[in-house]
Amino acid sequence: MAIKETHRDAKIMTEESKKIKEEEFSHLLFIQYISALINSGMQNLGKTINPLTGKIEKDMEAAQGIIELLVMLKKKTKGNLIDIEENFISDGIANLQLNYADEVNRAEKELPPKSQ
Repeated sequence: MAIKETHRDAKIMTEESKKIKEEEFSHLLFIQYISALINSGMQNLGKTINPLTGKIEKDMEAAQGIIELLVMLKKKTKGNLIDIEENFISDGIANLQLNYADEVNRAEKELPPKSQ
């Protein structure tokens, strides 16, 4: 009888362990996905090199789209994220928004003055 109970307890512990590992893995996948979006946004802002071309390239429209996507994901996942995920996505959005504003300001300064 004790052997059956031990086997049953071990099976329950294995199932709980598997569930915990799956949950931890899902947190890692979420962080990885958000990280990929942030990296893509920085690349589109011309802050990092495009690994395919080896060049700095800017696509402000694509960068704005990524920022909007991250904001939407944050809204849709509200209440379902752990603190680390919440902080990661919030910090990523803030960082992209600040860099976007910086690039817009830089572009405006580089425009030739308007003649009157």
